[in-house]
Amino acid sequence: MILAVRAENVSYTKSDLRIMEYIENHTDEFLLMSIGQLAAELQMSEATVSRFVRHIGYGDFKELKTRVARESSGRGAARKLAGTLLKSEGFHLQEWFAAQQECLERTFTHTDTKEFERAAEAVKDAERIYIHAKNASASVGQLLFFRLRRLGLNVSLIPSGGSEVLEGIAHAGKGDLVITFGFGKLSEESRMILSCAKTAGFRTMAFTSRLYAPAGQQADISLYVYRGGEEEYHSMTAAAAVADALVLAVSEQLKEASARSLVRVQKLKEAYRKKEI
Repeated sequence: MILAVRAENVSYTKSDLRIMEYIENHTDEFLLMSIGQLAAELQMSEATVSRFVRHIGYGDFKELKTRVARESSGRGAARKLAGTLLKSEGFHLQEWFAAQQECLERTFTHTDTKEFERAAEAVKDAERIYIHAKNASASVGQLLFFRLRRLGLNVSLIPSGGSEVLEGIAHAGKGDLVITFGFGKLSEESRMILSCAKTAGFRTMAFTSRLYAPAGQQADISLYVYRGGEEEYHSMTAAAAVADALVLAVSEQLKEASARSLVRVQKLKEAYRKKEI
């Protein structure tokens, strides 16, 4: 049972039972509700909900939600979002930016400078670059793809899931680099990519939130990203910052080549605006 009753020898009213059943069967929805929204959903007064909260041994509605968020099994997106919002009374912009600063600071603290330099070198030297990113990571994957392509590098996006991943890297081989985004546990797609790397000979680079990966789950190069606590809403701020830092480091190494590519893109855009192409 998700809801932990603190009070002893509790006898429940019909309203209590309705609230308990709703919390048990609609946990994700409950965690994102205010007390007024829950009361409206169950067609009862806020006072009735407040009495229930105190009746089962909690000081207030927020304390109850915090306990339910902690006790509920699974880590779906709604529960992570609720875990973040419950750290304070709702959402506060200043606190959010402070949390993002913490993500950046922790990422920097755990970043291996030598490993980062190896990553930039690998991108610069790769004949072809393949990027695999899905779900929330897709935004950072697209950003990295866009910026590396502007530098004139041969870069492509791998389809996000299933056997199409294999089609995306079918022609990858020695001299190529495959970049993946897998912050928590290793995804099935990343497993496929690492397995193919052994026979095809391409190098792998992973954006990850794991400080340790078991043998067989390690990319050739790993870039650490901290995205928040395990039960919190996971931000992509630090991931985007690391991706941009990687692009800048590669640009520095390419020097004139990257400048020529950017100028070429700019001239094409100007020609298009003037209707010359």
